[in-house]
Formats: sequence, structure tokens, C-alpha cells
Amino acid sequence: MSFTRTTEQSSNYEHLEKMSVNELLANINNEDKTVPLAVEKALPQIEKLVTRTVEQLNAGGRLFYLGAGTSGRLGIVDASECPPTFGVQFDLVIGLIAGGDSAIRKAVEFAEDDDEQGWADLQVWNINENDIVIGIAASGTTPYVIAALEKCNLNNIPTGCITCNAGSPLGAVANYPVEVVVGPEFVTGSSRMKAGTAQKFVLNMLSTATMIQLGHVKGNKMVDMQLSNHKLVGRGVQMIVEELGIPQDEAAALLDEHQNVRKAIEAYANR
Repeated sequence: MSFTRTTEQSSNYEHLEKMSVNELLANINNEDKTVPLAVEKALPQIEKLVTRTVEQLNAGGRLFYLGAGTSGRLGIVDASECPPTFGVQFDLVIGLIAGGDSAIRKAVEFAEDDDEQGWADLQVWNINENDIVIGIAASGTTPYVIAALEKCNLNNIPTGCITCNAGSPLGAVANYPVEVVVGPEFVTGSSRMKAGTAQKFVLNMLSTATMIQLGHVKGNKMVDMQLSNHKLVGRGVQMIVEELGIPQDEAAALLDEHQNVRKAIEAYANR
């Protein structure tokens, strides 16, 4: 396979250490501006991945993110935000990282090079054909991720990926590849920058579009969100006020009774 990792190519800028803070920030910002345009080019790929993800979750499956380093951490962040945002169970969207949970805060040396552990980590969750596994790797060459997706394919488990290099080994393995080609990083090879931003953009799209398709948003509101702090309780009350046109104290009482915006609205409508 002919493959060039554009994320590893030399930066478009030289002598970064000689730049002023203003120059550094302006140039980083200029590079960041290119990311949404790269994501836009990948929208057809993202659409296919979202569509299949919705199908799998509607069939009772789960969404797994699998990655190493920054990519793994981004998957865990997205997975962890789905329950409070959309009110789904914690085990509907699951983020796994090479090296285990300790690697979330501290890099685990050579964990990403283990071509058996990714599949082993999925096995802990009794992975099956109803699930979908999305490998996240900016380089598109991470053995932990590639080998796991190969095993999924052999077991009829649909696979997707998010990578920032075209024609990568990971893209070739995934059933539904998403390739967001962002080019060289401001600091050569530092794929936590543009590549990480691109991956975050795609993860936002993927989880949000999927949850909307699954019915966890009404209008433009997070009606299934968890009421885990005073700010969110206040937001929930306001949602009910706007939806039903009732006084705030009545909305607050409804929410306190039902502990869920959707249920409160439905209960009021069914009186």
C-alpha cells in the first residue's frame, strides 16, 4: 500500500522558537481555520457512519470507541458526555483506550503497539454483531486499533474509523472510514493539534446526530438530559416553561415530581 502520513510531514512554519506570542497564536489559529473545511469534505463518509451507527443502536447494540493517546482520550470524552447530555445508559457508548484507564491521565509506553489488547479489551464487554466499533487514530497506523477492527470484521461486527491521513491501513480495514485530511501540524507531528480538533469535530457530529436520530432531542432541546446540578435543573424548568407555556413554579414542581423534562411534559399533556 502506497501511504504517506501527511500528519507527520514538516510544519509549514520554521523557527517557531523565534516567534512572538502574538505570532504563535495567530499562526496556530490560521492552521486551525483549515480544520472545518477538511471535515466538510468528509461529510459523506460521516453520514454513512452515522446511518450505520443508528441502525446498530436501534437493534440493541452499543457504540464503542477505540483509540490510543489523544485519540483514545477524545473517544472517552465523547462517550462520557452522552449519558448526562442525552439520558442514555452509561454502557451505550463506551470509550476504550490503549493502556487502560490509567492511560487517560498518563501515557502508557508502547500500549498502542499491542496488536492483541484492543480485541481483548472489547471482549471484556462481550462485543457482538449488534454493536459497532469505531477506531480513532490520527495516523491511521495504530496496531492496537487496526488489529481490533480486523478481529471485529472477522466476527461480523461493523467497524468505522476516524483518521486524518488518506489511504491509511486503518481506513482500509474499517467498513465505514472517515478520513479528515488536515495536513501537517503547526508543531511537526503534534497530532493533538489539528488532527485532534478534527477528530473532536467528527465525534461531536457522530454522537449528536446519532442521539437525535434515536429520539433523545425534542425540537432543539436536550429533554432526556440528566439533572445532575442546579444549572441543569434550571435549564430543565425553562424548557418546560417554553414548551407548555406554564408558570415557572408549576414547571419546577412538575420537574421535581418526574425528574425528567420529557416525562414532565408528557405527564402534563396526558392530564
